[in-house]
Amino acid sequence: MKVHEYQAKGFFAQYGLPVDRSILCHSVDEAVEAYRKLGLEKVVVKAQVHTGGRGKAGGVKLAASEDEVRRHAGNILGMNIKGFTVDRILIGEAVDIASEYYVSILVDRRTKSPILMLSREGGMEIEKVAKETPEKIIKIAIDPLVGLPVYKAREAAFALFDDMAQVKQAIPLFQNLYRLFVEKDASLAEINPLIVDKSGDLKAIDAKMTFDNNALFRHPDVAELNEPTEEEKKELYAKEKGFSYVNLGGNIGCMVNGAGLAMATMDMIKLYGGDPANFLDIGGSSNPQKIVEAMKLLLSDRHVKVVLINIFGGITRCDDVAKGLIEAFKELDTSMPIVIRLTGTNESEGRALLQGTKFTVGTTMADAGHKAVEIAAKL
Repeated sequence: MKVHEYQAKGFFAQYGLPVDRSILCHSVDEAVEAYRKLGLEKVVVKAQVHTGGRGKAGGVKLAASEDEVRRHAGNILGMNIKGFTVDRILIGEAVDIASEYYVSILVDRRTKSPILMLSREGGMEIEKVAKETPEKIIKIAIDPLVGLPVYKAREAAFALFDDMAQVKQAIPLFQNLYRLFVEKDASLAEINPLIVDKSGDLKAIDAKMTFDNNALFRHPDVAELNEPTEEEKKELYAKEKGFSYVNLGGNIGCMVNGAGLAMATMDMIKLYGGDPANFLDIGGSSNPQKIVEAMKLLLSDRHVKVVLINIFGGITRCDDVAKGLIEAFKELDTSMPIVIRLTGTNESEGRALLQGTKFTVGTTMADAGHKAVEIAAKL
């Protein structure tokens, strides 16, 4: 689960991390009033959306007067940034920056532990740094049983700063960031950039946090900030209906019984030159209503051109699945091509039931995969 910058800064402030002064606004008039309230000569007007690249998209602007605040706020509110519409902005102090750094704590699957990531190349181009000059990124593994003691935080501070004044400030900053990361069950806590101002003080002028969805029940203060995207809403809907769904953005919808088979189905589609639209595991049930709900989910994706239903009948009999599909599609009104592969227990009976229906029946998984890719290519 993601939160906005202003929400992440709220958590930072709770844990004693130095953040810039800022006020959240939902309208141009609120932005002008915030400028007056801050009483600063210069402010930054920042779009608040669940994505990066705001600066490059024009969602971050400097303003030195009420007129400039009004103009920038009017331009940014309603802006579309990578598919997200800006409905709120942050008016914050424009800090006099001497240097920028990158700091984050995240879960590292390789070491099976949190890691502290640091770089002297902070700012908007950190992705470019990671790709082109990875040696400029320092990674320090954190033993979850030990945490981030002073000596480890000092090691990190000396890796990032040369001046002892910043080292002394960085040690408690890193420790507090790690404490926040652990106590709130975060999967990422990032400061980019962490800046040194002209007075030599450290300050987090941007903040990013994501949290473990499975731990939200422990953190009602985090859970109440959840603003699921349309795709996340679909995943939650699928979970409520008893199946697993993840959108992948392709044009061949997949409905499969079994997670392993679902993964193999997506791999097969890619192998044959197609583009899977989703991962969808409906489990072992042949319940017509469950099939209806799964199909509604697939049909709601405007990118889907054809649906491939891949069923292996083990405990679930293929003839029961075929009957369930026929019943389900009496309720569904769609002209979308449907390719079905049935194999396993009573597969011959299942295929016989589907003969003469609107479905395209594949004799094997490969046959069904080729047919789905060919149909999608023609549409």
